[in-house]
Amino acid sequence: MIASINGALIVREAGRVVLETGGVGYEVFIPLGTFYKLPALGEAATLHIRQVVREDALMLYGFIEAAEKRAFDLLMSVQHVGPKLALTILSVMEPAELVAAIGREDIARIDAVPGVGPKVAERVVRELRDKVAALKYGDAVAPASSNGAGPRKQTGAAPTLLDDAVSALINLGVKPVEARRTIESVISAEPGCASDLHLMMRKSLAAIYGEK
Repeated sequence: MIASINGALIVREAGRVVLETGGVGYEVFIPLGTFYKLPALGEAATLHIRQVVREDALMLYGFIEAAEKRAFDLLMSVQHVGPKLALTILSVMEPAELVAAIGREDIARIDAVPGVGPKVAERVVRELRDKVAALKYGDAVAPASSNGAGPRKQTGAAPTLLDDAVSALINLGVKPVEARRTIESVISAEPGCASDLHLMMRKSLAAIYGEK
């Protein structure tokens, strides 16, 4: 079982990276919170890894912070929450936000995450309310690696951010044509989104799955 990977960042996209170590490139799917904290392309990065084995695939999911990985594991333990939906939730809510929402039984806040739905949101609260303490203690808040800094500022031009957003949506299961069309529509309606990847993603996911 792969627990962590340290290597050169040879692909850096919103929702997906490739880390090269020992001559092997590992494709790893990530939430947006991890993407923002990654170093520049070509630099070394360390990710906590959750390996998910399916009948037809072996997938790697990576996280800068141990708390993200634990939150992912907890979400995956909930009925009808798979890896893609867990990544979507963690792309919209930081682990601390998730803990707070579950603690106050705020089903509406979790339901507001695009693609979740009220029944799944209720299950998340019901099944995890006695387990989220694991996210508050010990090394749950320790990063896998400082990777040089905290959250990384987006310095690329708008087309680069657009491509990052399209890649993230595709990795979350959206068809490529729909992903690009949605991103372009969001930017057209709200030009300010073009320089803010996080806002672009939230607006796009809401447009695809419907406002809650």
